[in-house]
Order: sequence, then C-alpha cells, then structure tokens
Amino acid sequence: MFARWDPAPLQAGYRSSQSMNTSEIIAKFLSQAGIGQVFGYPGETNVELIEGLRRIGIDFILASREGTAGLMAQAYGMVTGRPGVCISTLGPGATNLVNAVANAYLDRAPMLAFSGQMDTQKAPYFTHQVIDHNRLFAPVAKWATELQADNVATVMRKAYRVAAAERPGPVHITLRADVVSAAAEDVDTELPPVSLAAHHLQVIARDGCDDPIKAISNAKRPVLLFGNAAARAQAGSHITKLAEHIGCPIIASPMAKGTVAEDHALFAGVLDMACFKLLWDLLTAADLILCVGFDAVELISPWIPKAPVVHIDTVPNTDQVYAAPFELVGPVREILSELQRQLPAGERWTEKEVAAHRTALRDQYFSGRVAGKLNPSDVVDVVRGAAGRNAVATVDVGSHKLLVGQGWATYRPQGMLMSNGLSSMGFALPAAIAAQLLLPDTQVVCLTGDGGLAMTQAELRLASTLKLGIRVIVFCDNSLNRIELRQMQSNYPSTGTRIAPTDVAKLAESMDCDGVMVDRADELERVLSEARNESRPLVIGARIDPSQYRSHY
Repeated sequence: MFARWDPAPLQAGYRSSQSMNTSEIIAKFLSQAGIGQVFGYPGETNVELIEGLRRIGIDFILASREGTAGLMAQAYGMVTGRPGVCISTLGPGATNLVNAVANAYLDRAPMLAFSGQMDTQKAPYFTHQVIDHNRLFAPVAKWATELQADNVATVMRKAYRVAAAERPGPVHITLRADVVSAAAEDVDTELPPVSLAAHHLQVIARDGCDDPIKAISNAKRPVLLFGNAAARAQAGSHITKLAEHIGCPIIASPMAKGTVAEDHALFAGVLDMACFKLLWDLLTAADLILCVGFDAVELISPWIPKAPVVHIDTVPNTDQVYAAPFELVGPVREILSELQRQLPAGERWTEKEVAAHRTALRDQYFSGRVAGKLNPSDVVDVVRGAAGRNAVATVDVGSHKLLVGQGWATYRPQGMLMSNGLSSMGFALPAAIAAQLLLPDTQVVCLTGDGGLAMTQAELRLASTLKLGIRVIVFCDNSLNRIELRQMQSNYPSTGTRIAPTDVAKLAESMDCDGVMVDRADELERVLSEARNESRPLVIGARIDPSQYRSHY
C-alpha cells in the first residue's frame, strides 16, 4: 500500500493565485499533489522557492549535500508512488545532484528535481557557476526543461505527468534567479490524471505464433518472474492467484521484493542476488516464462533461458534483452485477472517440488559460513528476526546487498527499498530517513556497508535532528568487498579496496545517535532486544568476517 499524506491547507491569508509569484505557484501545485516534504540544499537562487514551500506548509528537509537529498526524494517516490521532490542551487549544487537523478532514472522512481540558475539578463555572457543544465541532465532524466513565469503551471503539470508516467523517472527543472520571484502569469495548478486504469490491452505476437493463451496452456513447466512494474501496479494478489491457478513457481526481481509475501508456498526466490545460479537454473528449466512487469534494467547476469517469454507490462518489450514472441501490454492487474479467467487450472509444478527448491536455496544461502565468527548471514537473520513482519528495510550496494536481497524475507509491498538499476552506493541511509518520515509508525531498518556509510554518514545527524528511530546496521569488514573479490579472483593484491576501520559507536555518538559495536550474533541480538528511545537513531557496527561472501560471488 502506498503511504498517504493529507496535504496541509493553504495558510489563512495566503494570496490568491492571480497575485502569486512563480515559486508560490510551484508550492501550490506540489501541495495539491500531496507532497509533504521536499529535500534539498539551499542557495541564493532557491531562497524564494523554499519560502514558498514554508508558507504553504511543505517541510523543507535540509540534507548534508544535494546528492543525498536527491536519494531521499527518490525513496519518497518509491514509497508513495508520487514524485519525490529535491532542490539544489546552481553550479556545484546542480552537478552534485546528477547522481541522484541518474539513480532515479534507472531505478524507475518518479522525481521532480529543481536547480537554480543564473538570472536571465546575465545568461548570455556570465560564466561563474554556470553549467548548461539541460545538456547535463538530459541523458539521465525523462525530461530536462526550464520554467518561466508565463508557463509555470503548464510546465509543472507536464513535469508531474512525465515523471509519473510509465516507466516513471525524474524530470529536471531549471529555475532562474529572476524567475523564482517573478509574478506568475500561468496560474492554473490543476493536477493531471496519472492512473493506469485508462490503458487498453494490446496483444502483440510474432508472425507465425499462436495466441498466448494457447502457449501458456500448453506449457508443462512455466515460471512466473515479476518485477518493478508489477510492484508499482500493486499486483501481488493477482500474481499469486494466477500462479496458484496454473501451478507455477514465482520469482521476484530485487526491487519488487514484498509484492508477493516471501513465505508463500510458490515463492522461489529473488533473481540475481545470493544463490543466483539456483534461480537461473530454475528459469532455464522452464519451458515458458511469464515476465510480469519485469524490467531488464535490474539484470546483473545475462539472460540465458531459451524458453519462450510472455511479456506482460505497461510498456512494450522495447529493451529486447530477452526475446518475447508474445507481448501483453496494458494494465498489469487486469491482464493477470484475464489470464486466470481464460487459462485452465492445473498443477504444473507441485508444491513439494517448489519446497525442495526453497530448501536448497536456504541451504546455499548459508554456505561459506565460518564457525565462531560473525557472518554476514548471521547479521541478516538476527536483525530480520528482531524486526517486525511489517518492518521496512533499506539496503545499500555492496556484497551484503546480495545476502540481504535473498535472505531478508519481505512480506509487504515496498517492504524493501534498494537501488538495483544504477545501483548507487550510499542509497540506504538517505532512503531510510525518507521512509521513516513517511512511515512514522513502522520500524525502518537501514542495512549498509562501511563503504556506503562513509559516503553518507553526515546524514546520521539529520536522522537525529528529525528524531527518527531508524536502526542503522553497518556491515564492517574494512573493505570494498565486491571489488576486492574481483581482485582476488584475478590473483591481484588488494589495491584501493581496503578501508581504515571506523569506530561506528563513537561516530554515532558524535552525530547524537545511540551507537554500539558488536562482534557476535548473541551481542547483536541482545542490543536489538533492549528497550530504547524510539525517537533516537540506533547505529550498530557489526564486525563481520567477510569470508562467506566468496560463496556468493
């Protein structure tokens, strides 16, 4: 379920649309869209916009830098389904924002990113801090544009629609210093429709192929692989009903974890995380693969199955990473319901077969553990056991992500937030902050490596200032392990991949958080079970033995 936010009404005495400036029209539009928080870093060019947000009741969240503000906005979009909003100033502010915009682009997260710019009069000749924003952001955004006083409402309407449309992603908007305070001439802030309900089903078949119903009906060993678009469509119950109806195992893409509860008897694991070969073996054994909202941007391994694919998504199979003789394009839930209605029931795979696969997956997940040491899988299992069933986890990029992606059982939509398109390190902590702001009654757990924490650790102070009771678990191995493993595989020495150890407890204390270091699973379990101040972040540095990672490289 997407989180809902009740937008604050306009403050008493707020000026009418006809007398508003450009920034106030932007703020009014965002308020009407239900945007409760905007993340960013101020500069002289965006002071007026920040003031417009304040007046209308939208919280401006000051991040430590523009890059983490953008990642917070990305997580906001992932949790709510509405575009997350971030703000930077011109020059270095805009260039610092690029990575987060690119991350949202490949992670398919709706976002509106605003950057200030030199005023219009100086634009033709001034060079100090001036970068061509449209050329900078165009390769990593769905649309890059510049807003003016005479088109503000129209640009906002289009930007919102473009960001939210399938596949969703970021729109970058340039705001010049003189435009932010200019009297708005285009003031109609009516929201555009963004529902997928109006989409019609389109059936696309390769020449000479029979209809997809016949192909699925004739399959003896079908497998259903679902992805991010199925998560956005909230199609979990439709996926399980279809899989139960035709008797086939279900595989999730990493970013779609939780769309189907992972304790379902037909759930067979997460693609391209730990134990990846078992999952690819299952797909390779299939004689037909139903790709439901699966986005190839998440693939880490090459597509190797030879079985025919039925592509089911809101967009056609234009990527062509896998060949699909059949494409069913339209609203995902309705397509799945219609397939269930037309297909004959049957048990292509028995639950016993799927259970045997699940057992093998779990056994392989634990492979490589070192007795007497704190293994990465120990950390995952202890923290998962201490968190409630409906906890939300954010995970960073690194070797630990593979074990978390497979081993952290997820039972609710948007129950795990990760970057698996651009896969940018430093995602987990900013994402946890945004998630906890949106879900104050839900336990949010941040799972990061010491490398990822080093990139974003200043945001611990923000989490404390906001009184967010997130639990930050740091996998401490003093290494950029994924890269170091590649060096080891090539018989190279560890060069540029070792990190000097950090006392995470002292770091946490300096950021006004609770902090502790642990070396054993029982210590971790004890710390997590102790009563604590739920409005104060808890940061746990888990000194792990990274040897287990080799089994999953």
